[in-house]
Amino acid sequence: MKVAQYGTAIVVLHAIGHGLHGLAHVQIPIPLSVLQLVFIGFVIWLTPIIAAILLWTPFYRVGGWLLLSSMVAAILFGIYNHFMVMSPDHVSQVSFVGWGLLFQLTAILTLIVDGFGSWSGYRQ
Repeated sequence: MKVAQYGTAIVVLHAIGHGLHGLAHVQIPIPLSVLQLVFIGFVIWLTPIIAAILLWTPFYRVGGWLLLSSMVAAILFGIYNHFMVMSPDHVSQVSFVGWGLLFQLTAILTLIVDGFGSWSGYRQ
């Protein structure tokens, strides 16, 4: 039961962090490709919500694996797009002023939250 509570709390924090990061994307603006939007919609948004729901059911192990896999995928997506590939989405290309500050902070904070989400999913 405790793991379901922690997992759900992490999913809520994950949604807040990624939601704020997405808001910064829109306000700056930093456009995303259709493929990136589909990945974000299904893997980064929908899958953790499904995982959190499953953590409270007899299918909690499936929920744990979904949580683990979606959080690891979110980490890899964030590292690749924000720190590896030089594009408008790279942290070095966004100013620390205004919405850029939110972008910078959430690019790092989401990695931390998603790391805890990975751990929580693994604990199942």
